[in-house]
Amino acid sequence: MGVPGLATGILYSNPLAGPGDVAGWVAEGPVGMGNHKEALELSGAVDDREFGDHAHWTFWCPEEFPDGIRISWDFLPLAEPGLAMLFFAAAGQGGRDLFSAALVPRTGYYPQYHSGDIDTLHVSYFRHKYQSERAFRTCNLRKSAGFELVAQGADPLPPAEDATDFYRLEVVKDGPRVAFSINGLQLFAWRDPSENVLGGGRIGFRQMAPLRAAYRNLVVEKV
Repeated sequence: MGVPGLATGILYSNPLAGPGDVAGWVAEGPVGMGNHKEALELSGAVDDREFGDHAHWTFWCPEEFPDGIRISWDFLPLAEPGLAMLFFAAAGQGGRDLFSAALVPRTGYYPQYHSGDIDTLHVSYFRHKYQSERAFRTCNLRKSAGFELVAQGADPLPPAEDATDFYRLEVVKDGPRVAFSINGLQLFAWRDPSENVLGGGRIGFRQMAPLRAAYRNLVVEKV
């Protein structure tokens, strides 16, 4: 779902008003979906106390995007603990499509994404799963395959009990440059110094159970 090309510069726009707006998205792992007012609520569909690291999931937008984009969306944490992140510039290695049958099947288990046969960047921005993360809250940017921590900034998002409204998150991916901000506050900017700069690809949300969170107003536009 979602409407590409609504206006000059906009590549994709999706209100994420409920499960119907993500009917064409690709779920890897046990995603739970519902409505939170006029937003999409995402959560774990199984108990992480029973399924451990296999209770988490990744949820891909089916569109493939070029390089040089700005990704923005609204996020509201509803119940903790948990962790939220965004994958972007995601593609299969060897020039293969992210959803190619030639790739190893993915089930939401984290090592499949950071040390498998896909290349991607991901920013984790609500790191409230473990006590150590809650005690010193940061937003982390990693480059994979390889799970390389390449940038870090302070996380201004409050605990779910203190969040009274949605927060606007924004990732800019333009060649070697990546920048991340929340409500217009830039938290980090990074330039890839390597010879292996990732280009275009797909984007996907990820959560660690048992986090419940709401999303709305996803926009991808050219920069």
